[in-house]
Amino acid sequence: MIELQLQLPRRGFVLDVALQLPGQGVTALFGPSGCGKTTVLRALAGLERAHGRVALDDGAGALLWQDDAQRLWVPPHQRPLGYVIQEAALFPHLSVQANLDYGARRAGAPAPGRAAAFEREAVVELLGIGALLGRRPATLSGGERQRVAIARALATAPRLLLMDEPLAALDAQRKAEILPYLERLQRALALPIVYVTHAMDEVARLADHLVLMQAGRVLADGPLAALLARPDLPLARQDEAGVVIQAQVAEHDRAYGLSRLAFDGGTLWVGQAAVAVGERVRARVLARDVSVTRQAPQETSVLNVLPARLLALHADHSTALLQLQLGADLGDPRDRAAGDAPQLLARITRRSCEALALRPGDALFAQIKGVALM
Repeated sequence: MIELQLQLPRRGFVLDVALQLPGQGVTALFGPSGCGKTTVLRALAGLERAHGRVALDDGAGALLWQDDAQRLWVPPHQRPLGYVIQEAALFPHLSVQANLDYGARRAGAPAPGRAAAFEREAVVELLGIGALLGRRPATLSGGERQRVAIARALATAPRLLLMDEPLAALDAQRKAEILPYLERLQRALALPIVYVTHAMDEVARLADHLVLMQAGRVLADGPLAALLARPDLPLARQDEAGVVIQAQVAEHDRAYGLSRLAFDGGTLWVGQAAVAVGERVRARVLARDVSVTRQAPQETSVLNVLPARLLALHADHSTALLQLQLGADLGDPRDRAAGDAPQLLARITRRSCEALALRPGDALFAQIKGVALM
């Protein structure tokens, strides 16, 4: 668990957050620019002197970094954490190897529980920088420099990794290059990561837990899938509104360039996934790519037709946002909790909503085009 109680006046708002975050996996701080995400990260690192309390217990022992009630304050250089920012900030006169060595020297002798956080060879392999060790930062691409910066942060054997929009300075091609490496780190390292971003595609690919912020305060926090499926949150009003479904690759149809994903509630045909059968993957389904029908369609080009129950409906002047629960045998909606099965969001026109006379509790079929899913 990571415990934060922080208050700090800022220009335009007062940061006031109280959070208990998971002590493992990736927690994403998400919200518009200027909402306080980076301030939370800096206060957690001790780089901003907020009022309150900061504590960490990741299973390797409890750490108390700040407790104003006890007049306790641990300075930033004594907190076993790694910090990655937008710019790689590598030492230009040192090779990649020397940059990593510097991080390791800063760590000194690992405290109990810290040695496993950084195994040099394993992290070099995970981040794909083995061939770069003899090169200088000026000869690297932006994506390569950022991977080295992450490896250097891990060289300090941290108990916590903080990442402040690490992909914001990269173009789309370099961002696409580095995201798979971050996914590998997420799966391989037993290390909590707090990740600041305003890019929903990064949240959908990397995060396990989500904190939504606005004007210095927390609007909501919880497991990623649960928050993305909530139609009452500002996320649902964005063009990128949608959900993430945890699934397993069931088969590949190489003749058609497709993969079938299985999850609790059905299967999805998607563009061919470059992972082995049996691997766990995430499927991101955008609300704009989902339509509904009352009857199972016949002779349709849509590959994915899933039984669903309408949980909630939010309509405005022109559109309606539907919250759907998936499942082959949904039964009476009163006998099933809303979080028991994967959920979808569907954005349709209000005209279509009224033509179908949709009401919460209706049994429907959700349609999702296979070409819309990756």
